[in-house]
Amino acid sequence: MITRSSTRYVSVNQTGIDNKREGLAVKILILTYGTRGDVQPFLALGVALKNRGDDVSLCTSTRFEPFVTDHGLNFCPVPDDLLAVLDTREGRDMLENTHSILDAIRNNLRFARRIGPMLRDQLEAGWRAGQETKPDLVIFHPKGAAGPLVAEAFGVPAVVGLPFPMMVPTGDVPHIGFPNLPFGRRYNRATYWLVNSMAALALKGPLKKLRAKYDLPKAKVYDSLHLADGTQLPSMTAVSPHVVPEPNDWGPNHCMTGYWFLDHEADWTPSEVLQSFLQAGPPPVYIGFGSMAGKKPEQLAEIAVSALQKSGQRGLIATGWGGLKPSDLPETILQIDHAPHDWLFPQMACVVHHGGAGTTAAGLRAGVPSVITPFMGDQPYWADRVATLGVGPKGIPQKKLTTENLAEAIEHAVGSDAIKSAAAALGERIRSESGLATALGFIENVMRVS
Repeated sequence: MITRSSTRYVSVNQTGIDNKREGLAVKILILTYGTRGDVQPFLALGVALKNRGDDVSLCTSTRFEPFVTDHGLNFCPVPDDLLAVLDTREGRDMLENTHSILDAIRNNLRFARRIGPMLRDQLEAGWRAGQETKPDLVIFHPKGAAGPLVAEAFGVPAVVGLPFPMMVPTGDVPHIGFPNLPFGRRYNRATYWLVNSMAALALKGPLKKLRAKYDLPKAKVYDSLHLADGTQLPSMTAVSPHVVPEPNDWGPNHCMTGYWFLDHEADWTPSEVLQSFLQAGPPPVYIGFGSMAGKKPEQLAEIAVSALQKSGQRGLIATGWGGLKPSDLPETILQIDHAPHDWLFPQMACVVHHGGAGTTAAGLRAGVPSVITPFMGDQPYWADRVATLGVGPKGIPQKKLTTENLAEAIEHAVGSDAIKSAAAALGERIRSESGLATALGFIENVMRVS
């Protein structure tokens, strides 16, 4: 077991990593929860850790067990109940009506009684994963909220993994859920304090009960950036600094590593239908909304088909988890269930999607223009980043999405030389990075001083 001897973390060493560690595999527990976009980056990190010789277990929703085990990691289950809420009509209504931090707070209060027991079960599952794996290191998404508790129980280091800039305070910019107002650095930092305080408030009750159940001392804090005694945890944000610059006031405890990409399996092959379609004409436009098709996926499909026809573009429509099901399609449009984004997106004229962090990263990496139609959460933030970086037109909120404005956005993205040039240049910069290597170096330094 590795014991903590220091709370200071040094900056990432990108010159190399010691894989041997006296010939013993390091046992690493990764906890995450949410949609595929919350799981896939952590699976990519787990695979990278496994490839360097570590014994890696990933704790997440049961619906992702095959996804995890097919990549050779140990799997620790978390009940699927919280995710299942999103599959209900009520859950889809919540998705369509969360446009700001205030909306998120209202929805949390609305679902609090129903979600409370599920959150307790989720924390309990994370605790059990710790007891089963007895880790030397814990890496956790804030939704894997048992991470600090497990690290404390085993006296081992913990690292927060963030899929987007969501928790680590900075005076440079406000939290992504708040407007960029001219109130200075104090306002910017206050926005993070508010968001982290709300998250801690939601966790406090369930964590207090769990700590009491297992005879752990009372905690001073209950947020995901600190141990119970108030010790600040190091964090890695899995975003390219070319897309979101690392804040100037972050110390060596925090790092914008670059993206954690999980490339498709070498033996994966597309269907003959898809291959033939791609070869039959100019690059098509991809349209897919992942798990975010809202309450009326059929209406979204109709808008997508009509917009493609109006803009004169060939198209691929991905059904995805959200249930997007177009009915009768012309020959210029093909419906697909799924294809790896790293294989598919570089072959597109542009990509239209909901703005999830993972899908956005894949589109930017491909070097093609992006059109983002956000529903909720961090998605409007990525729509703004795409427009600010000049790699796509201004985003269209889902509630305002029409055939006309989607067709106009597609025409702009496909027809603008400036957008295509900026997208290609950004894609090249992202492809030259190694976010996983930077993350491994950061983790190695955490282990070295702990």
